[in-house]
Amino acid sequence: MQRIVIVYNPRSSHAKEVEEKVIEPARHLGGYVLAKFEVADAIVDINADRLAKILFDNDLVVVAGGDGTATVAINGIMLSKAKNVRLGVQGFGNFNDLARSLGNMSFDEIIEAKTHEVWPLECVVNGKHWRYGMCYFTIGMFAEACAVFDDPKTRKTLRKGGRKLIFSLFTLAKWWLKQHKRSFLPSFLLGDASGDFVDKTGASDYMAVNSLTVAKIMKGDRFFTKKKEFLSATGELTRFWPMVSFMLKSIFKRIPGDTSELDVLRFGTPSRVTVQAEGEYAELEDVKKIEIAKSDKPLLVVTRTK
Repeated sequence: MQRIVIVYNPRSSHAKEVEEKVIEPARHLGGYVLAKFEVADAIVDINADRLAKILFDNDLVVVAGGDGTATVAINGIMLSKAKNVRLGVQGFGNFNDLARSLGNMSFDEIIEAKTHEVWPLECVVNGKHWRYGMCYFTIGMFAEACAVFDDPKTRKTLRKGGRKLIFSLFTLAKWWLKQHKRSFLPSFLLGDASGDFVDKTGASDYMAVNSLTVAKIMKGDRFFTKKKEFLSATGELTRFWPMVSFMLKSIFKRIPGDTSELDVLRFGTPSRVTVQAEGEYAELEDVKKIEIAKSDKPLLVVTRTK
């Protein structure tokens, strides 16, 4: 029988809604075996390793959560030895970039949707695999800004519901005003598939984008359907007018950048760098080189978009 593995966070502010709209309907499906995977209060990689070990061939993994929970599922599937595992996503988070990119389907639609191949990004640090990300990676200021949402008061406000996007943007704006004079990225060279490198000294941010949106409001594209290409962008976003210009272009047109098949960030000295994928960030030490490219194997997703 087909097995459905529901991946969710029982501590989420949407946990009751997940129970009502996903878990309870799944219990009454005929012809399926239901399994639940609770995301523990730990880092992405630990949860992904746990998930990878319990997956079976032909499982349908249904994420009922935000982009962070989806990141756990993506990495678990990509790391698993199980074959033909499919992913469906129903968004119950603040931004839901992955659910939006895949069509934002209901649970019943996920069960019936067709399977397509998509190509996640892979981040390699100092020559070793670090993490997969379906939507985006950011390095620098945007990545460090994710720490704002770890504050207990901020989390409490977000759990209350209401205008979460407006509150999130206002919170980030206050953080930027206090922090923008800092240096967020050490000097680095940015290389591409041709082997050419450009000096990016002074840049505060690097972004690799694979999805329709970033943080719900910044526009990308469906690069996840392409085997090699993604959107690459850098910016000096600690300065007010460059930051405003970058954000306006990102919101009303598209994140300003170029398509790439490989990005190599090479640091002059081993450095401390903050990297994040879909809102899940980590501070990495002694970083000499970061490589971003598409995964060499696809991820199977159920989606109504091609």
